[in-house]
Amino acid sequence: MKASKATVLVAALAAAVGIFAVFSRSADAAESDGRHRLPTPTPTPAVKATPTPSPTPNPDDDVIRVEAELVNLNVRVVDRNNRTINDVPEKDFKIFEDGVLQTIDFFSRSEVPTNYALVLDNSGSMRAQLDKVIEAGKILIDKNKPEDETEIVRFIGRDKITIEQPFTTNKQDLNDSLDNLFIEGGQTAIIDAVYLAVENVDKYEQSKKMDDRRRRAIVLVTDGEDRDSYYNEKQLMDLLRESEVQIYVVGFLGDLSKEGGFIGKSPQEKAKAFLQRIADESGGKTYFPADVGELPDIAKQISGELRTQYSIGYIPTNDRKDGKFRAIKVVVADGPNGQKRIPVTRAGRTADIENGPPSLAKPANTTNLPKN
Repeated sequence: MKASKATVLVAALAAAVGIFAVFSRSADAAESDGRHRLPTPTPTPAVKATPTPSPTPNPDDDVIRVEAELVNLNVRVVDRNNRTINDVPEKDFKIFEDGVLQTIDFFSRSEVPTNYALVLDNSGSMRAQLDKVIEAGKILIDKNKPEDETEIVRFIGRDKITIEQPFTTNKQDLNDSLDNLFIEGGQTAIIDAVYLAVENVDKYEQSKKMDDRRRRAIVLVTDGEDRDSYYNEKQLMDLLRESEVQIYVVGFLGDLSKEGGFIGKSPQEKAKAFLQRIADESGGKTYFPADVGELPDIAKQISGELRTQYSIGYIPTNDRKDGKFRAIKVVVADGPNGQKRIPVTRAGRTADIENGPPSLAKPANTTNLPKN
């Protein structure tokens, strides 16, 4: 009985081996004659997963902070005689915001491309100066570097503020636009013209990247008296605090009355003070020529001022988005032999506002998105 059970067991094992051999031959045959067969799953050896290391933060590449809010300052440094000083090292600069020392994250003395607008008063009171204004504009444009871009804005009243030539590097197009300027009657709207030009210059090719900085400016030529603007001076000053646009003013005030009231300033004094305020607020400069013959030299000075500045950027320690004004002060150490070095830049900035007004974003890169 035991022998019989052993025999049956051996027979069963032999049968199983035979069936397996037949199945293997059948599978090999199917593969050899090209027929498809289901793949046999192969067990994957257990491998201990190694987590992908997160990139180590580099203090010099603080991209998140830079994109959040980089405050950029264009700083001119002059001596007591208002002569430009171009050799101040970074270590001699200190920046304070609301009295708090800031860390300089970006510093450059090299020339950077400049976007600027020539904002030209073409009202009747500028009739005698128009030819010289055009000549001065051409001198400025002639000094443009290959990457500099300029636009020409003509204004009279609030209903006549036009871009005669959009931003371009083409000097011939700019000169042609200057030649086409003409005088018209109207109530001068200086504040409106500057306000709209600042908005336009500030937004053109706007970038917050440290390695893609452009200097932005306006060269305003006017007789200095605003008569019919939609915007008021406070609104203009608020805008200047939100922008990085410097304003260089050439003011012809000679035709304005010098006679003041019993307690008030004369029209000429008011105009001069107003033009000085907008230049100071933006870190720019004013010129009040006594004669139109001074314009060519002034144009050369402005061109030099635009290109001999220090670009300084910092991430503010106060990053609250409360829409409040922050006073900015730049301090420069005295130079060799006690040389007084005076920095000139904008007076401050207005912080962003949390959940502020929406802005139009650039189109997203859809190259790698799946198609429906």
